Amino acid sequence: MISLRQTAVPQALLAALLVVSCSTKPAKVEEPQDGPSQALLTAADVADAVPVAEPLARYGNHSPYEVFGKTYYVLPSNKSYHERGIASWYGSKFHGRKTSSGEPYDMHLATAAHKTLPLPSYAEVTNLDNGKKVIVKINDRGPFKHDRLIDMSYGAALRLGMTATGTARVDVRVIDVGEHNPTVAYNVADRSSSADTDGTWLQVGAYGKREGAEKLAGQLEKASLSPVSIHDVDDLFRVWLGPYRSTAEVDSVIARAIELGFERPHRVRR
Repeated sequence: MISLRQTAVPQALLAALLVVSCSTKPAKVEEPQDGPSQALLTAADVADAVPVAEPLARYGNHSPYEVFGKTYYVLPSNKSYHERGIASWYGSKFHGRKTSSGEPYDMHLATAAHKTLPLPSYAEVTNLDNGKKVIVKINDRGPFKHDRLIDMSYGAALRLGMTATGTARVDVRVIDVGEHNPTVAYNVADRSSSADTDGTWLQVGAYGKREGAEKLAGQLEKASLSPVSIHDVDDLFRVWLGPYRSTAEVDSVIARAIELGFERPHRVRR
């Protein structure tokens, strides 16, 4: 026969364990920090966005809208927009997430976020501290700090030479996209390059040793992603697909590469 004293001991122990378990707080899940890409990306790898006439995005153009208790009004038109202010950039924390316009954010492309310009818009952004320029597609909302004018993608920030400083003084001038031929209010003919005239190239990877590049090239060819080539640029062996002549073909190859499990290819300038 078991005495009452004998049964009281495990009950007390059980109660103590319950108290300990209830008092233990769950581990705090830390929000991932924003930062640069893990890809070996250089400013030369980031191509200008190509301005094209597009309808307004289905999402992201609702006006007014409210963020952090402040109300914003989307401009009825981007015509003649020209402003100077502070630019910041955003990267890996948001890579792959949907932008306000519904497009996935690709930190390797030349894109940007703006609080009030219609989505999408195209603009030439100039770093007033060093004179560097980039043409971006504005497809997202932000930045929502009071002193910021525009938020650049990591790739666009590389082109502007501002990834180390985090912010820069910039000039933002919207590009007037005509119905058929996009134009800028000033001459940008000197921006032409062999990548523009010969087609679009896509970089899938970059390696310090040729063996790694050859292995990836073989995998791409086996997956029927072609043409594949290896380019020795800045002491790195870069694996490129292309060139492709149309935007539709480029988009198709990018989608196919992602579907097959490869890292998302990004446009490069030859």
